[in-house]
Amino acid sequence: ELELQTDGNRSGHLQNGELVFGPEVDEDVVRIIAAQLAEIGDQFDKEIKATVVNDLVQHFLNENLSREEINRRMSEAVEQLARAIPSDMEREKAMLVLAMVLTKKIANTVPSLLHRVFSTTVNYISQHLHNYVVRMVSAVTQ
Repeated sequence: ELELQTDGNRSGHLQNGELVFGPEVDEDVVRIIAAQLAEIGDQFDKEIKATVVNDLVQHFLNENLSREEINRRMSEAVEQLARAIPSDMEREKAMLVLAMVLTKKIANTVPSLLHRVFSTTVNYISQHLHNYVVRMVSAVTQ
């Protein structure tokens, strides 16, 4: 099973004290998927209202909110935006792209939030969209 890595490195784990890497993914496959998602993201970027981004920024700036609460707010925002997406697009694909576009918009609005919003987004994708990402990579490699 492939793991979503955000730092550009292959997934791996320690086994008997030695680093064991997960299955390799063809870089061309990743580039194809990234280009498709970026194109969709450019379309979504124009449709996301500043109020949605600003509301999320305020939540991320509130250090009293727990990680779970921030994750819940991000999930709610993605799901709310996904409802407005045309039904001809896979809901999971829309949610994946929306999460990434929101991350970009929040980080552009308040760059100091990059680490927190990035971690939240990776957690969101891992929890809610991991299987979709795996299926998407598998579909391109077949």
